[in-house]
Amino acid sequence: MYNDEITFDKLPQAITYLIEQVAELKQMVLKLQPTQSEKHVLIEIDDASRIIKKAKSTIYTLVRKGLLPYYKKGKKLYFYEDELLAWIENGQKKTSEQNYDQMLASIQKNVHRKPKSGFSI
Repeated sequence: MYNDEITFDKLPQAITYLIEQVAELKQMVLKLQPTQSEKHVLIEIDDASRIIKKAKSTIYTLVRKGLLPYYKKGKKLYFYEDELLAWIENGQKKTSEQNYDQMLASIQKNVHRKPKSGFSI
């Protein structure tokens, strides 16, 4: 760990230390992430309906409305498994605590404070 006081003379060593730390962090993050080839698989509508547990007709409706990520070649629809899973995750309902926090933040953002009564121009 870099505990020395950073001065202009020690700046190159500090930058080298930071670069090494960033490289280590990148390696750690890459180890945690699944490889692209595992989930980035092209599938057809039958597999898509099995993954998102919806009927084919529902999938066609979602595609027509532009709500579901898809690819079309000729008359066939194709999907990527990871995109469908991300679509499902994006539809997560917020808990009441998250809704309360969001509502409180929006209220506080729009509050304009009045100047103190002793203030004069």
